[in-house]
Parts: sequence; C-alpha cells; structure tokens
Amino acid sequence: MVGLGPGDAGLLCPKALKAIEDAQVIVGYRPYVDMVQEPLKAGKTVITTGMRGELDRVGRALEQAALGLSTVVVSSGDPGVYGMAGLVLEVVEKKGLWDQVQVEVLPGIPALTAAAALLGAPLAHDFAVVSLSDLLTPWELIETRLACAAQADFVIVLYNPRSPKRHWQLGRACEIASEHRGPKTPVGLVCQAFRPGQKIGVFPLAGFDPGAADMLSIVFIGNSQTRMAKGRMFTPRGYMEKYE
Repeated sequence: MVGLGPGDAGLLCPKALKAIEDAQVIVGYRPYVDMVQEPLKAGKTVITTGMRGELDRVGRALEQAALGLSTVVVSSGDPGVYGMAGLVLEVVEKKGLWDQVQVEVLPGIPALTAAAALLGAPLAHDFAVVSLSDLLTPWELIETRLACAAQADFVIVLYNPRSPKRHWQLGRACEIASEHRGPKTPVGLVCQAFRPGQKIGVFPLAGFDPGAADMLSIVFIGNSQTRMAKGRMFTPRGYMEKYE
C-alpha cells in the first residue's frame, strides 16, 4: 500500500516513488491513479474502479499479488489515514493470506499535515481528527466524537466536510464546536492542498461559511489557544510562557 501524498510530485516520498517504479501492477481509485505521473505507469497493468469499489480493488490487487506480481495499491495522502491499508489488512486476515502475500505499508504525507503547513501551524499542540462522512459511521457517533473533542479543547481536523449529498453536517459540526469555543476561534479551510485550484482561508468561527467547503477540503477548528495572524493560523504549545 502506497501513499501518494497530496498530489504534488515533489511531495511523493522516495520509498513510495521507488515502489511505484518497481511495481508491475498499480491498483487504485481512478482519480488517485490519475495522480500518478504517466511515465511511472508505462508498461504496467493498471486497475482502477470508481467510488465504492474498495472491496473490488482490494480483491483484484490481492489476486495479482498472489500470482507473484509486484502490486501497489495507491491512496492519496497516507494509506493508513482514511486510506486503503486497513481494508487490505482486513481482507488478508479474513482470507488467511498472510503466508501467500507479503504486505507492506509505505507512508505518504497525509492531507491534514499538507493542509496544516499551508495554514501555518494549527496542529502544534494536541488535536483530534474526525471524518464527517456517515457512509460507514453512524452520524450519532460522529456527533459524540465531535462533542468530546470540542469539550476536551482539542484542535479539530475535519475530513470529508461536505458533498452534494451531505450539505448540512459541517454546519452542525461548527454548532457543536461553538458550544465550547468562542466566536473568534480561528477556522482554517484548505481546498485542493498542493494541487491546481488550491484555496486557503482563515476565518472566525462565527463568520465561517460551511458552504465554502467540499469533499476535497480539510477544515481546522482551533482550540482555546489557537490564533490568527497575517492570514496564518497557529496553536502555541506553551514554549513562550515556559521559557520567558
């Protein structure tokens, strides 16, 4: 399993690049495979599926690997952070393939750190990450996690904040955060981090428009210490108070 990072070729980790170069088969969600540069795909078998084709992709990848072919399953960001690594390992466990297929997970730069770098340093202290997609997780559980993270004063990172079919969840997440955070709490929005069409913005919680986000966005809700300065968002860890 290989993480492609945010999509910029310069942010692809060397080990991941080497694995793709050496692979005989590349498997992945079609838009993610499109992120792989064409010269790296030349001469290889490329297997893609669309949305909700995760199990099919894993099954076909394991079939290729069982034949002795070097196979990479690509994910954007890091394959172990909302990526395919967990599902691949689940299927290997269920089918008892540990002795037939050698499994390796190669990390990539995850979307949250790529987006955080563009904002400044919002994750310099403790943070929690929550996906707002209720396709695999009940919304009631998502709300519980949001409330607990907000009450504990974590910086909150929101994956999958909004889609055409899920247009109200981000607004509800901001309402939950507002129960524990002040109206001036910084909220960072990054769309298409390190890709064409990149957009970056920092707003006060009370003035944040959830409609500005989409499925290719990451949203950061600051904690009680997070600050905005010159368009940057950062969360002090406490060094200044300790050493001055």
